[in-house]
Amino acid sequence: MAAAHKTVLSFGLVAIPISLYIATQDNDIHFNQLHKEDSSRIRYKKTCAHCGKEIGPGDIVKGYQYDADKYVVVTDEELEKIKTEKEKSIQILHFANLNQISPVYYDKTYQAIPETGGEKAFELLRVALMEEQKIAIGKTVLGTRDTLMAIIPREEGVLISTMFYEDEIRALQKHYQKQEVKEQELKMAKALIETMDTPFDPSKYKDEYQVKLKELLENKVAGKEVVTPKAERADNVIDLMDALKASIEQNKPKAGKPKKAKGA
Repeated sequence: MAAAHKTVLSFGLVAIPISLYIATQDNDIHFNQLHKEDSSRIRYKKTCAHCGKEIGPGDIVKGYQYDADKYVVVTDEELEKIKTEKEKSIQILHFANLNQISPVYYDKTYQAIPETGGEKAFELLRVALMEEQKIAIGKTVLGTRDTLMAIIPREEGVLISTMFYEDEIRALQKHYQKQEVKEQELKMAKALIETMDTPFDPSKYKDEYQVKLKELLENKVAGKEVVTPKAERADNVIDLMDALKASIEQNKPKAGKPKKAKGA
């Protein structure tokens, strides 16, 4: 896989050359839009508003509108030229605790890999961050944007996540009436959490709906009839405490299989 971006990670007088690789991928099934009458593919064409000609990628340039129907053209070379060396690298601004940052600030995640000559400094930074239980906050220019970043150490390497700025985060739009929680209810809820407390293992989770969607498409390709699954039985509404108690009983370890102690 080709690197999405090559840069330098800088803190103090230390400069570490790194490559960034996209850490996620889109596994969703995607549909094309078809003409209802003849099932032909719907295609979108880019055309010039002035002459009406269809335009290809090589005919398109960046333009900034500074007045009505008036533009200045800017090239990628010109955009790169105005960057300082500092803006071309990821400058670590400070260090912080991971739990101090709300997940809403994280955007796109990359895996950082050191380039030749930067391996020792890269590992030193990773280990120091891990032992101090810290992450680094940095900035760099990506494209035409001064991008905020979180440098997050992991046992297997370093992840770098781009971040939103504060003015890009919407304030809570909806508020709810907080209800009084009784001590006994809270105790039961904590007990339920305890019975379901296990380490996070991402391999256990699958997109089950995508599996059913793939099966649906395979059946349609094979000319088979689409079968609607049976509706699940809806239980009657029960008391909150009864629901908590029943959930705890349901999640208790089976006989002969004692619950593992934390840290074991």
